[in-house]
Amino acid sequence: MSLHEPSETAGRIRQLDPHTVNQIAAGEVVERPASVVKELVENALDAMSTRIEVELTDAGRTRIVVRDNGIGMSREEAHLSLSRHATSKIRDAEDLLHVGTLGFRGEALPSIASVSRFTLITGNVDGLRTRLEIEGGELRPAEAEAGSRGTEIVIEDLFFNVPARRKFLKSDTTELGQSLDHLSRYAFAYPHVAFKVTHNGQVAMETPGRDDRLEAIGAVWSRDVARALVPLEARAGDLRIHGYISPPHVTRPTRAYQFLFVNGRPVRSRNLTVAVDVALRDITPERRYPYLVLMLEIDPSKIDINVSPTKSDVRFQQENQAFDGIRLAIKNALLTHGMMPSAAQIATVNEALRAASGPALFEAGRSASRVPEPSSSLPPSWANLPPVNAEGFAAPKPTVEPSTSEEPTTDAPALENLPFVSLLDGLRILGQAMNTFIIAETRHGLVVIDQHVAHERILYEYLCGVRGSVGIEKQVLLVPQTLELDRRAATLLGERLNEITEVGFELEPFGGESFVVRAVPAAIRGRDPIRMLRDMVDELVESSVHRRLMPTREQIWITCSCKMAVKAGDPLSMAEMEKLVTDLALTENPYLCPHGRPITVTLSTENLLKLFKRT
Repeated sequence: MSLHEPSETAGRIRQLDPHTVNQIAAGEVVERPASVVKELVENALDAMSTRIEVELTDAGRTRIVVRDNGIGMSREEAHLSLSRHATSKIRDAEDLLHVGTLGFRGEALPSIASVSRFTLITGNVDGLRTRLEIEGGELRPAEAEAGSRGTEIVIEDLFFNVPARRKFLKSDTTELGQSLDHLSRYAFAYPHVAFKVTHNGQVAMETPGRDDRLEAIGAVWSRDVARALVPLEARAGDLRIHGYISPPHVTRPTRAYQFLFVNGRPVRSRNLTVAVDVALRDITPERRYPYLVLMLEIDPSKIDINVSPTKSDVRFQQENQAFDGIRLAIKNALLTHGMMPSAAQIATVNEALRAASGPALFEAGRSASRVPEPSSSLPPSWANLPPVNAEGFAAPKPTVEPSTSEEPTTDAPALENLPFVSLLDGLRILGQAMNTFIIAETRHGLVVIDQHVAHERILYEYLCGVRGSVGIEKQVLLVPQTLELDRRAATLLGERLNEITEVGFELEPFGGESFVVRAVPAAIRGRDPIRMLRDMVDELVESSVHRRLMPTREQIWITCSCKMAVKAGDPLSMAEMEKLVTDLALTENPYLCPHGRPITVTLSTENLLKLFKRT
């Protein structure tokens, strides 16, 4: 008989027996000992436990015990909990829109019991508890015993009746690591709960449960790591983002120490992971990963956690909001807490980037664009440089017209606190190399600056409001011009018209896929504004197609600053180069452009003298 030929009885529909149904469900929910630990600990947390003990023998393949001091169950509830889809978390399909607990399917206990020797001991009052035992899906008569309120579940000989599944288990080290990974996440998400984990009688992990997340992190990852972390906090609409991240010099070679949570639930989301990566590329191009504990809190009705049986995936109604919020929260946390690399670290990063990406490729500009002529003193608007808003969303937006209001009253930071002000110490511009690099001398040595990415950083900080509400200078066109786009590009531009206007363009729909352009940023004088707008929109369209997300406001700022900046190949006068370097020294992150490319290479006086054997 062929594999695809049905047997005589194959086409007959029949009801599967409960034990078979539970084993099928176990194939989805119970993959390994760590899956059992995860499900049982989630139940303990949902039961409002403040102390959870986990005992593992042979990484869980021989024995798993999860003990808690939660609300426990009555005898009737204990029996019912072993039935499929019996749960206290939801009552009907409507409740799925507002799930606030870790579990809700009612599949875990019967699925686990079907592939192990299972014992449930529980009580909802001190003194009397119920003991239920199941072996291979067969329930034995209930027994009563003395004990305190709470629940204890013992799993022995996992997969004893499914030998094929048991063969796929990895080494004890791997299986134990998976369980500890799950438990570490819950320890961070619920710092008020004291966790104690033992393996073969030895304590493998223990947290104090004093409602201090940083203390819980220190108990799991070490105190040294906890001391290095910096807090992050942001809001994006009704989404709150908070947690801790390590600075660029405290990293790991993998993402194993990046924990993401949504409403206290550990999740693995590709979209959120990409947001973290994008934020870090904006800070450093180094291909390493920080320690990260990122908590997202949002109305449960605005997310969908009923995506997979393991409940490890989550979908947002507004994916773009979560993506944008994470990126800005991480960037601002690192920048606000002064996590800027030293000159030596910058040189290392530059070398790492060059090794990873090869020599930088520069596109020669088609027409020379000039930075504004320098003045004898700094612009008045720079007298006060407000710090970056820690939340990243309430930062002042650049105004469309030049501001006529009084100067801000924010106290000006001390000049020595600016991260790159040492560049101005004895600054002398020597010249321009290849119409691409500015060569300068300071008291500290020689500095080579990529003029395009330096100007890109300066413009970006103006556009995103780091310097405060500085007006974007516009140039009105004598004759309005028409911008023709394809439908996809026109749709995107229409939806992001306000953001484009904020960076200095004045345009409006002109019917169909056309827009009339009446004014452009003064920084692009001498260039074809229509061509620049079209290139900018095309780049945003390509980015949105690649990421399948609507371009964010920051993407628009980055793209505009790149398009408006002087190009590699543009000749600059000595005055223009001096002004560019002066502006760069007053930025908050003069080391990397918004895309993450290095801006400077520094050769210290000491190293220069060593090269020529003068020391």
